Amino acid sequence: MAIPVHTDQKMIEIDQVEKSFGSHRVLKGISFHVRAGERLGLIGPSGCGKSTLLKLITHLLEPDRGTVTVNSPEVGLVFQGSALLNSLTVRENLALALRRRKLSKKDEESIIQEKLSFVGLSDFLNAYPTQLSGGQQKRTSFARAIVNDPKIILYDEPTTGLDPVMSTIIEDYMIKLGEESNAAAIIVTHQYSTWTRTAERVLLMHDGGAVWEGTPEEALKTDNPFMRQFAHGYKEGPMLEGLI
Repeated sequence: MAIPVHTDQKMIEIDQVEKSFGSHRVLKGISFHVRAGERLGLIGPSGCGKSTLLKLITHLLEPDRGTVTVNSPEVGLVFQGSALLNSLTVRENLALALRRRKLSKKDEESIIQEKLSFVGLSDFLNAYPTQLSGGQQKRTSFARAIVNDPKIILYDEPTTGLDPVMSTIIEDYMIKLGEESNAAAIIVTHQYSTWTRTAERVLLMHDGGAVWEGTPEEALKTDNPFMRQFAHGYKEGPMLEGLI
């Protein structure tokens, strides 16, 4: 089993990126990178540009200025909603993601079983998404995202809408995957337990830019007014300016 090693290889590079929708400037010259094997937590209030960045990285949008460099075509995405096809079984949802590799039936089944076993759903191979609980749907979505062993994994609010127990289970899978692969990961989340448990480095966004960067441990101790307010949920602070 591979042991992840952080290297100097930058898998994702965001350089002075700007993006507007009409007169609304969502991103205002933000820059950061994610190296191979690293898990970056992208945090901040609603509307600060986190989801827009994911769309830029997946080429659903193009920047107005600056550059977005993704150094691998192998990108897995864990959606905020499970985004499963209800007309297909769990196996068929994963098989659809494998289709471009044109595998033999035997190899395809082996990979699907391996990924479902990873998320504890081996017994749900022939179930339909509507027969699964919300947590099981999320775990299926997780298995589908990693079915091609991507070099980059993007998590879009992976624990939103889950109860605390299921959130912990999903976070454990994220940590385990990070320990067993060399994938670069971006974790977009509002949830305190998710960014403190799963991210090795966090980038706090506000008003289209980055206002703080460091480890989760440093985030809880810093005197930076933006990070202090976000981490501790204070009502008073700079993050509410212009929002209420």
